[in-house]
Amino acid sequence: MALKQLGQARENSTNAVKVYSPNINIDSVVTTIVLCEQAGATATFRIFIDDNGTTYDQSTALYYDVTLQANETLQIDTSWPMSDTRGNLAYRSSVANAITITVFGTETIQEPGL
Repeated sequence: MALKQLGQARENSTNAVKVYSPNINIDSVVTTIVLCEQAGATATFRIFIDDNGTTYDQSTALYYDVTLQANETLQIDTSWPMSDTRGNLAYRSSVANAITITVFGTETIQEPGL
């Protein structure tokens, strides 16, 4: 179970966008999220996990309107399990093209019958 990059995005709007969703028969653990404000503007971000769909609002928020200063990088170390139940990790930035998100973690193949 090697650590790897699970997803990366820099959304060109202020809409929430999916960053990572496990493939079928894959269990994963998100271990690190890095957010980088590279546009030189203060912006806020939101991070969501919906374990069975694409609802990205207060009901699935893990971080909500957290401020990143111009050119700031934030690393979030965590242990968020995800499985292939149509779950999605998404993020939103208050400023288009301002925040790049990179998600790291592990993936394992589900064993049949377990």
